[in-house]
Amino acid sequence: MSPIPLKTTALNSVHRELGAKMVDFGGWDMPLHYGSQLAEHLAVRQSVGMFDVSHMCIVDITGNDAKPWLRHLLANDVARLATPGRALYSCMLNPTGGIIDDLIVYANADGSYRMVINAGTTDKDLAWMQQHLAPYQVTLLPRRDLAMIALQGPLATEKLWQAVPGLRALTSDLKPFHSIHWQDWFVARTGYTGEDGFELMLPASAAVTLWRQLYALGVQPTGLGARDTLRLEAGMNLYGQDMDDTTSPLDSGLAWTVDLKDPSRQFIGRTALESHKTNYRLAGLLLLDKGVLRAHQPVDTAAGQGEITSGSFSPTLQRSIALARLPGTIADGTIVQVMVRNKPLAAKVVSYPFVRHGRSLLPTLPSSQET
Repeated sequence: MSPIPLKTTALNSVHRELGAKMVDFGGWDMPLHYGSQLAEHLAVRQSVGMFDVSHMCIVDITGNDAKPWLRHLLANDVARLATPGRALYSCMLNPTGGIIDDLIVYANADGSYRMVINAGTTDKDLAWMQQHLAPYQVTLLPRRDLAMIALQGPLATEKLWQAVPGLRALTSDLKPFHSIHWQDWFVARTGYTGEDGFELMLPASAAVTLWRQLYALGVQPTGLGARDTLRLEAGMNLYGQDMDDTTSPLDSGLAWTVDLKDPSRQFIGRTALESHKTNYRLAGLLLLDKGVLRAHQPVDTAAGQGEITSGSFSPTLQRSIALARLPGTIADGTIVQVMVRNKPLAAKVVSYPFVRHGRSLLPTLPSSQET
């Protein structure tokens, strides 16, 4: 049987021209790095980088019942999007309170919405949404005609204005988690790195031109490898690792995305969340011993065992960090033991995010056997 060909974005040939190491990412042919994951990570923290995130699925939601449908579908409440252009992060839950996906939804001036969902869950998400359309008058339109480029870093605004001068006036006062329409582009001040920046949704036919313009201005192409270490430093969950359809947002550091204020809003999964007893919490870990923290490593604490959900070496901190699901009684500052290759290593429980806007958010870095 012939293997299923990988899906490609509009920028695939450009990635290859730039010498990217390409990998299979959830059925998509995507760049892991362009030579140095470390250099790409540091570019985003110190200057600017760009990511091809066109594998994620953009879905336009229209119809008279778009708002009430989304209020039923999502754990967060789109009624909070009181002004056009506002964005909302939310989980979409199953009836048992498990996370089907995490996503961003944007409100448009005409009463429609735009949603961005994860690449690996697209088919599952769309099937779930279609299943719950009735009796609402809602139309879903996946926008595979659009590409998506994330421009992230302290110089993101400067480079965007140099490449596309027409966006200067429209984005000069654009606040985080807001968006604007410009011609046939959609520009959102959102991202997945903990840095300032934009997510640019534009016709796939225009993506190569924009990418080349930004590259000519010195913007660093950045692959999936650096994207993962950047989001971990920023304390942002990754679907399939830090959460999935068997975990509650209440156990995943996402209680802030659950809106229970309106008792009449019976969103899917609400009953399960209201009866859920939270015994765990998502916490940060900073490794004190020499080694690297990785997903699925067990964590021994005085209150029982936990598990690392995401872990890596932090290029900004020059230390290994992780997100871990731990017994809820374990406080920040506690020293725990992580089993790394059958050897217990000491780690400190810390709050996250670890890094934001290029700087450590940890009060002090304790001495380490690495230094």
